[in-house]
Amino acid sequence: MQDAAPSPQAAHQAQEFFRRARARLHLDVPPGLRDACMTPARGDHDLDPLVRKIAAVRPIRPAAVLVPVVDRKQPTVLFTQRTAHLPDHAGQISFPGGKIDPDDATPLDAALRETEEEIGLPRSVIDPIGYLDPYMTTLGYRIVPTVARVKPDFRLVLNPQEVDETFEVPLAFLMEPANHQQHSRDWQGMKRTYYAMPFGERYIWGATAGILRNLYDRIYRE
Repeated sequence: MQDAAPSPQAAHQAQEFFRRARARLHLDVPPGLRDACMTPARGDHDLDPLVRKIAAVRPIRPAAVLVPVVDRKQPTVLFTQRTAHLPDHAGQISFPGGKIDPDDATPLDAALRETEEEIGLPRSVIDPIGYLDPYMTTLGYRIVPTVARVKPDFRLVLNPQEVDETFEVPLAFLMEPANHQQHSRDWQGMKRTYYAMPFGERYIWGATAGILRNLYDRIYRE
């Protein structure tokens, strides 16, 4: 991806994002990852309160993802497009990541391991900043997102069993509240409402869009 020369305003916004992220996020593991008595504050239930009751009776499935903010002149966020044959979330746009294994010391370790396995992004270019709030999905996943600053001089090697392609979206677009749309669809006889952030032909929605909304809230909400 070729960097364009940023405007002074864009450069200031990029510096301000990373400054705020380091001031507001940390790498202390957030509570509620495995505690059945504690319901994460964020998740699919942000816009659908009934989902909280559905998720509460599901087995807890701890997971971790990396939110890779690529430090280009105009920063971007790196996404994956999952392969169509996967049993869960096939073909969807997501962050690199997956379940937390017993050998993973922290959600960060899981996110870094999964990212390297899925897309070959080396740890040497990743500067972890901090965790967002755990995100609970309808299926019982409790996802801990790690925001990281990524050096732009990387080459990816995709695992074709998990990822069809990767792409980047400008951070400024994703952090603009006007782009945080609310869409609805039928799901198992219920009407579900969720965040969506369409970008050209890319349809970013569900947990991925919900995590981005949480990123906006944590960085920019006073």
